[in-house]
Amino acid sequence: MGPDLTELLARARGDLRMGVPVVLHGKDGAVLVAAAETVSEVRLAEVLALGAVDLAITGRRAETLKARAYDGDLARVIVPGRAGLEWVQGIADPSEDLAQPMKGPLASRRDGEAVMHRVAIALCKAARLLPAALVVPVRADYATGQLLTELDAVAAGPLMASLHALGHVVSARVPLRAAENARLHIFRPDDGSDEHYAIEIGRPDRSKPVLARLHSACFTGDLLGSLKCDCGPQLNAALAQMGEQGEGVLLYLQQEGRGIGLANKMRAYALQDQGFDTVEANHRLGFEDDERDFRLGAQILEKLGFSAVRLMTNNPAKIAMMTASGIDVTERVPLKVGLSAHNERYLAVKAEKSGHLL
Repeated sequence: MGPDLTELLARARGDLRMGVPVVLHGKDGAVLVAAAETVSEVRLAEVLALGAVDLAITGRRAETLKARAYDGDLARVIVPGRAGLEWVQGIADPSEDLAQPMKGPLASRRDGEAVMHRVAIALCKAARLLPAALVVPVRADYATGQLLTELDAVAAGPLMASLHALGHVVSARVPLRAAENARLHIFRPDDGSDEHYAIEIGRPDRSKPVLARLHSACFTGDLLGSLKCDCGPQLNAALAQMGEQGEGVLLYLQQEGRGIGLANKMRAYALQDQGFDTVEANHRLGFEDDERDFRLGAQILEKLGFSAVRLMTNNPAKIAMMTASGIDVTERVPLKVGLSAHNERYLAVKAEKSGHLL
């Protein structure tokens, strides 16, 4: 009756979002993990009272802060005993970097393993929080009396990096402006994360390459009509072209902000207002250029019965991921729409730094 590891991971994501710590177990003992973004002053004081605390940040964020990332992809910044919530969140959140550039000197831990720190950061990313976590060693039986979620770090790390199975939930007819003969398919991951959608136009022949688009959710562009990106125009143009041709499949993947979530996307926008481009803003937040996993799209296409696509995209990474996932991309269909004075630099950075064919 107890939860398995996948279910415990889902519980841990929810705990961290609410500011509740979790416990990770590894070969060298156990650690308590709290998300820097959501930890309260009271819980921070309790964490600091447990012993020597590290603030695990990504190598990208460490580069901005000039902190030594002895572990390559992350830095274990030693938290001073006198540190308060403002100090912790100032390291994690770059919003005040320009106003308060002096963050250090920061000392990084270099001895011992960083496995559980790596898992802690991955958990924060999966919870759509800033990728920064407080990590402190605890007794192996610490969680028993505290009723905290416990995870096997050695098993949890690879599981989070794997592609979780998507289950088909339901399909129904949804007439659209672009095409009245449309159906919406709902797919739910078995790890309890966000559902993804497939919009099927017409009744495409499964034996032939289907006109398809992988579209990442964009609340600001798709719903609000934001002019900062080209997402809304791409969504509408793709559906319109499928409607004109009488068939197609648009995959609507819940990977807002290149996979970092809406809140972090707004943080990136705020950094762009300070003069940083899209990629620079992501790096200052501690994320990679693009955190999305397009294998989800390949899995949905397979479940719908498609093995080949004419892919509507300007992004070569999507083509590479589809091909690597067993979907044959027989043609790249360009989708160049939505250029405006507000997103001209954004699109230029897409081409220059992300290789988009614009």
